[in-house]
Amino acid sequence: MIGHSNIKSQFLLNPQITFLNFGSFGACPKPIFKDYQDWQLLLESEPVQFIAFNGVGYLKTSREALAKYVNCNPDDLVYVSNPTYAVNIIAKSLKLEEGDEILSTNLEYGALDRTWNYYCRKSKATYVRQPIDLPVTTKEAIIEQFWKGYSSKTKAIFISQITSTTALRLPVEEICEMAKAKGLLTIVDGAHVPGHIPLDLTQIKADIYTGACHKWMMTPKGCTFLYVKPEFQPMFDPLVVSWGYESAAPSNSQFLDYHQMQGTRDFSAFLTVPKAIEFINEHNWVDVATDCRQMVQANYQRFCDLVGSKPLCPINDDFLGQMCSIPINTTQPEALKKHLFDVYKIEIPVMPNGKHMFLRFSINGFNSQADLDKLYTALQEIIAGTDLLKYGVE
Repeated sequence: MIGHSNIKSQFLLNPQITFLNFGSFGACPKPIFKDYQDWQLLLESEPVQFIAFNGVGYLKTSREALAKYVNCNPDDLVYVSNPTYAVNIIAKSLKLEEGDEILSTNLEYGALDRTWNYYCRKSKATYVRQPIDLPVTTKEAIIEQFWKGYSSKTKAIFISQITSTTALRLPVEEICEMAKAKGLLTIVDGAHVPGHIPLDLTQIKADIYTGACHKWMMTPKGCTFLYVKPEFQPMFDPLVVSWGYESAAPSNSQFLDYHQMQGTRDFSAFLTVPKAIEFINEHNWVDVATDCRQMVQANYQRFCDLVGSKPLCPINDDFLGQMCSIPINTTQPEALKKHLFDVYKIEIPVMPNGKHMFLRFSINGFNSQADLDKLYTALQEIIAGTDLLKYGVE
């Protein structure tokens, strides 16, 4: 069961804080963080050997472990610092032309909306944020609404497998299959997926996929992968042109050379992926994740009832993982978040999506029902005693 001390004691989180925000940056267990520090010490003990001579081999070992975990060829993966960096590689090199369209949804991560808007405006293309009605009702309804944004000008689709602000699992597998039938490039933001729900890149069939390891896989911060199918890899230039271009010692992959060989940087976080996978396996994280999803689902309706709103989806595994977003009525999201932290020592995000506002709680193995009960009591007191959260959602 989750919340047991043997799991909670594995994390470095401040025990005085009720941490309900795993979805933002994750948190690193002690054995993985120790592995991170060991790599950093090895780097500092002989930086030339580490970076210039041994780094390629260290990265290869890590990519092989990750490739086995997500079911792909290790040479089709490259490590980057975060999913926004990964999508910038794609958007910058996509060679959009005037009139082209990138089809997406109105539920995407804000930084990536900005990325697509930036590159689309430079090329006079259009980033189409197709509205998805909330609450969602069925996979079929989501798919139907998504494709209403398609036109003869659509060049590619970009979609999250699990959304950030609304914490919804979208039917990406079905959408990618339909997109390929239309001859479209498929780009998936899987920032919240690795270590959260099962990920098999051969089943999703996305042409391009990025997933954060520093969230639910629990590696140190700044560890993300970018997967690109081999036939599309030559399309994408590096964001930083460095030693991998016209390399003096090229590997068998221009994709790896271009995006991996960037001179002086600390890539120790990338090398902790094998230890993270070992930790996940040793602690039966599939069962832990199942318990977490069940806790989320058991509490979702209860919290919505408290604030007078409705869940954003049917409460089941088709739409929910280890987090959910509660529609709330507040005009002071930052003040509400700060109040929950300062007064109640609860770390939890309050986030807008369009005109709507959401309180999102994330659950992992160190959490217990008592954590959510503490949040419930805090919200009751806030509703009764302040103007930060009004009862009933507009």
